[in-house]
Amino acid sequence: MLIDRVNVYEVRLPFLGEFSHATRKRTESKNIVVQVIGDQGSIKGYGEGVPRIGVTGETQQSAVQSIEHFVNRDGFPWNLNRASDIWDMVDGVSQNKKHHAALCALETALLDCLGKKQGSSIIEYCPKDTLTNHVQYGAILTLNSNERIVESCDMIRNLGINTLKVKLGGDFEQNNFILDTVRNVFGDECRITVDLTTGWDHVFALRHLSLFERHKVAIVEQPFAPGDQNIGDFARLVQERGIVLMADESVCSLDDAEMNCRDGLFQMVNIRLSKCGGFRRSLRLVNYLRSRQIPFQIGCHMGESGILSAAGRILCLVCNDAEFCEGSYDALLLRENLTRKDVSFGYGGRAEPLVGNGLGVEVSSDTLQRLSQSITSIFPK
Repeated sequence: MLIDRVNVYEVRLPFLGEFSHATRKRTESKNIVVQVIGDQGSIKGYGEGVPRIGVTGETQQSAVQSIEHFVNRDGFPWNLNRASDIWDMVDGVSQNKKHHAALCALETALLDCLGKKQGSSIIEYCPKDTLTNHVQYGAILTLNSNERIVESCDMIRNLGINTLKVKLGGDFEQNNFILDTVRNVFGDECRITVDLTTGWDHVFALRHLSLFERHKVAIVEQPFAPGDQNIGDFARLVQERGIVLMADESVCSLDDAEMNCRDGLFQMVNIRLSKCGGFRRSLRLVNYLRSRQIPFQIGCHMGESGILSAAGRILCLVCNDAEFCEGSYDALLLRENLTRKDVSFGYGGRAEPLVGNGLGVEVSSDTLQRLSQSITSIFPK
């Protein structure tokens, strides 16, 4: 298949409301979407990345520049015939995490295009040793007013989900209220992860230890910014209480994992496609963690459209040994989506493989155009 051109869209996806975490409030998600057009316009593949300064150091603009650079390199597969053409391109890119969202979007669009050409799912291009036939997603409780927290807990309980990631902020009393509410609504059977989103300092984090213990928190995710010298002391204290410390922003690559997991500070890692650079790099990171018996979860970025949700579904399906999975929250978060059909999970968080070639989703070109702030087209030289 000959690729005609690559289009890169800077999109803004509006949320249903205002969503918060420890460091900022958002009403929209600024993402990038890559469209790969092949066979004289007859085949279109899509991929998505979520550039975040606080995660990989990327912006929409820097991600577009990275994609332009990758496409103009000699190793770009303008004549795309097999998945190894894509893997070779990815392997030829430096390990710098500052282009991971860009690489994720481009790699996924190429895989989607190839799958549509060959009449197969992207699953066929992934290792299938740990393939499963369905995904069991957990839910995310975002920061909000106390009234909305109660409403959200009731809604999640009515969905039949009892695995919960709870976003906490900078107000100790509200954090106490949130965890009290979760336990009151769900009881002791709910498995709680708290996500501090690198928004706390050491003293404030230590103040929460008794709170975590009392509410039987199972996992604490990334309490400080990467490289914070206080992480060692905090890791020891949470582990003494039987709580797992999970890395997120501190582990975006294989090099990060080797540096941050070998000393035992983090006992678990959150794998997110956009954060980790797409399928190739995410699966290599998963294999590294498996080889060292370090648990992992498959996570997501708030504000993913159905494109990245579909990609995340595939990663979850080929990783049945993930401790738990997050994603496919489209209908719960987005006012508008880029895919024609909803990619959200069903009752109990259960989700099946998507039916169709490539990613298994159909993108609305009209909606993509309307929600795009800028479009960059790249042609063969």
